[in-house]
Amino acid sequence: MPLISSKGMYGLAAMHELLQHEKDQPMQIREISANADIPQNYLEQLLSKLRHAGLVKSVRGSRGGYLLASDPADILIKDILIALEDDIKITDTKSNSPVLNLFFDETKSKISQIFDLSLLDLEDYQKRYNEYLHYNI
Repeated sequence: MPLISSKGMYGLAAMHELLQHEKDQPMQIREISANADIPQNYLEQLLSKLRHAGLVKSVRGSRGGYLLASDPADILIKDILIALEDDIKITDTKSNSPVLNLFFDETKSKISQIFDLSLLDLEDYQKRYNEYLHYNI
């Protein structure tokens, strides 16, 4: 079982789209779906979970859609994953070995630290990607 399911991957992609969109303008589901290549029905379910977690807010009306609920620097990647995956799990069950249980608990803590980045930190990855695309001969 992968550490992050398609739910987490698609949810991060949707949040990244919202990050790149104008801050005060809601982004419609069909636009997020098209840009991030996420099935629209599935995206609606993910955005509902993210809204309940307080990570996005919805705006009603013909020009409505979704916005980030707070500053991107305050939204952590691990919070997005936990909202969608219910937790960051290494394993679903406890072992009979206390040594392995300690190992898995410590591993979970370390993985949580890895995802302790803000949504805004994804911009650094965007810059690195852009640098990769622009090479000189």
